[in-house]
Parts: sequence; structure tokens; C-alpha cells
Amino acid sequence: MASASPRYEEWLPSAEVHRLSETLHDPEEFAHLRARAYDWFRHLPLEPNPLYRGYGYFTNVDLTGVDANLRGPPVRLPPPLEGSVRIVHDVSGTRIDLPDDLRSAGVRVTPLTEVWNANSGSVAAFLRGTDEPSDRLAALAMALLNRGYRLEVPDRFPRPLRVQELSLLSSPKEALSVRRSLRVGVGAQLLVTEEVFSTEASADGQRLYASSTDLDLSDHAKTVFLTLHAPDLKAVSVYRRTATTGVDSRIGWMWNGLGGYRSKVRNHTRLTGSGSVADDFQTFYGARDQSYDSSFDLTHIATDTRGSSLTRGVFTDEARGMSRGLVRIEPDARKTVALISEHAMLLSRKARSDTIPILEILCRDVKATHSTSVAPVDPEKVFYLESRGVPESEAVRMIGEGFLATVYDRAPVSGLREVLYPALQSRWDGSEILWKEGQYPALPHLDVAGTEAAPEWRFDSKLR
Repeated sequence: MASASPRYEEWLPSAEVHRLSETLHDPEEFAHLRARAYDWFRHLPLEPNPLYRGYGYFTNVDLTGVDANLRGPPVRLPPPLEGSVRIVHDVSGTRIDLPDDLRSAGVRVTPLTEVWNANSGSVAAFLRGTDEPSDRLAALAMALLNRGYRLEVPDRFPRPLRVQELSLLSSPKEALSVRRSLRVGVGAQLLVTEEVFSTEASADGQRLYASSTDLDLSDHAKTVFLTLHAPDLKAVSVYRRTATTGVDSRIGWMWNGLGGYRSKVRNHTRLTGSGSVADDFQTFYGARDQSYDSSFDLTHIATDTRGSSLTRGVFTDEARGMSRGLVRIEPDARKTVALISEHAMLLSRKARSDTIPILEILCRDVKATHSTSVAPVDPEKVFYLESRGVPESEAVRMIGEGFLATVYDRAPVSGLREVLYPALQSRWDGSEILWKEGQYPALPHLDVAGTEAAPEWRFDSKLR
């Protein structure tokens, strides 16, 4: 992929940022923050760490003319899932479907406009973690924030709660920048699916999807946050996800990259409650000239915490991938068990991937392991399947799908492999996953493992 010299000052005039701030009636504290974010966007590098600047693969990004002020008709939707919360972001704004029984039980979903009109304490809670961004695209996401909500699940909510969030790109040069603040009460269980699609392939330049998530888990809470990233192949995407854990709580992150042009993912989980567990699962399928840049950070602070990260990527054509993971174990984090497993499979000579695991251990009473590899498909496995009558192309496909299934089968969602395979099959066949009337690729009803319906969600410290 040839390198280009982007002219960042032409992407976004300052007047557009000011107009967006006035349109959304930003409170004073965020209006100043938005203006500072625009200044950071103009001056920060794409990759702040000089050690990784040769690996980011964010060449040829050009968001000139991207517009966060676009307005248009709402995208058509299928009926909502029964008993779930549905939140939709599209060119028309944000739509929230909250069933009356959930509302009366104490579930609260506050859209961005109402957050801005609340008291200063609510605004400050929503903006928690908005320190100076680390890179140019993160600053751009903050400057263009135009969608968002705050979700609160009450203490001891009696059943698992499903939230289906759909972000639908439908216009050329569109920019959706979504911020969500989630608070999960004591003993509550939550499954959020963040699903990103396009209604058609963009023929007029690149467009932006930005996603920022702040998650607070109370004691004994359990949350799964699953992302299906499948926009068109002109979408540039930036993800920022953070979480803090309570005592004996559990967070399961799942990110599945199947679409997009350039995608950057940043995860940071702080295990602050004793006995808490964090699992970070990521899969990527890259074709043509797609690239994925993923970084996660698991920081163990309390005692008796467990953390695991499993990353698998399959890359063909001229696709690129980078996965770097950091596990930091603080001095008081005794009895920690941690694992990083990063592996990539290359299906063509021009594909490339880099996996960079890092362990930073400041406490002796721990168990921490890592494994990593980047390699082409095993020819012996291909030969074995061919000897059983399977054509070579189909053999490679079966091996690649099985490689990704290593993560699907360990994810904290029951039957995830069967749910995601139709989308993976479309990408493997060279098709884009588009949101069309009558052919909606939205995820169906799902069960969180670890509940009575699916009790098998558990940490496997022996996995390599």
C-alpha cells in the first residue's frame, strides 16, 4: 500500500466544529473540550509511540469533507428484539426503544441531548476519561462527537439485560461519533451488542465511525460487550473502550472486524476489585487493502484478579494487521493470573501482520504467560484435506475459519460461531456486508454464558 501525505488541516475546518457545537447545544465544559480536541487533532501524530509508527498501516486516510452535521431520513429497521433495549444511530440522529417494563424496573437510557441538559454532575460523569487524547484520530473523534447516551442498570436487576446498538452509515462523507457511558449495578448482568453497518458502499470518498465506551461495573456485576464491525470498505473507524471492575465482577470484551478500510481499536481495562475477571477477545478478517490496528491494556490492581486476551487474525490480498497487548500487574496485585495469546494467519505473500505481547510484572506472587505467532497456512493441513477430496481453496477456507473459531468458542456468548459465520462467509466470498431492506444483518437473540442458560463461561489459564 503506497504511502500518502495527508493534509489534515483540509479534513475539517474549525467552523464546522463550532457549528456542530452550536447545533447540539453543548454545555460550556464540553464546548471548550471540543475546541481543544480540534486543536489536538491538528497537532498530534497518528501514532504517539515512535516504536510503533512503522506498524500502524494507516496510510491513505483522507477524511476531507467529512461532515458530522449531516441530516437525512432515518434508515429502515426490522422489528426490535423482544424484551431488549434498542439504540439506533444514523443520519437522522439517535432513536431509543426502551420497553415500558424495563423502564418501570429502573433501567434508564438518557440520550446525549438530555445529558447536556442535565446538571453539571451528570455531564461530568458522562465525560469521565476525556483527558487529552493520545493520537490524532482519537482527538478527531472527540471533536466530532454527535451521538451518545448514558445507560444505567439498577442494582440486582432480576434478569440478564440485552442492549442492541446499531450504527448505520447511509450517506457519503458521513461522520458518526458515538460516546456511551454505562453503569452496571450490583449483581446485574448486561449484554451489549454494538453493530456497525453501511446501507451501501461509499463511492464518494471515505467516511468516519468513532466509538467511545466507558463502563463501570459494580460488585458482582457481569457484562459482555460484543462489537460486530462490518461497515463498507471506505469507512475509517476509531474505537476507544475503557472499564473498571468491582469486587468479583466480570467483563468480557469481544471485537470482530469484518469490514472497514482502516480500523483502530484501543481497550483499557482496570481490575480494581478483588476477585474480578476481564477477558478481551478479538478477531479480524482482512482482505483487499484493509488494515486493523489493535491495542489492549489490562492493568491488574487488586488481589486475586484474572485476565486473558485472545486475538486471532486472518489476512489475505494486501491486508495488514497489528495487535499489541500489555498486561501490567501492580505491586499489590497478588495471586493474579494473566494470559496474552496473539496469533495471525497469512493467506497471501503481500499480506502482513505484527503481534507484540508485553508483560509488565511488578509483583512476585502471580502467574503470567504469553504466546504469539505470525505464519502462513500450514501446507500439511491443506494436503491432508486435499487427500480427503477437499479442493485447495476450500481447504484453506476451512482452516482459516477454524483458526478464528478458537476465539468464537471461548467467547462469553453462547453459539457465537454459528451467529457470525454468515457474515464471515460473505467477506470470504468477496462481498461487503450491507444493511438492505429485507436483508438486515443484525445479530439475533443471544445468551450470555455464565448465566443459568449457558454456565460454561470460565477462565482457562492453560490456554496457549
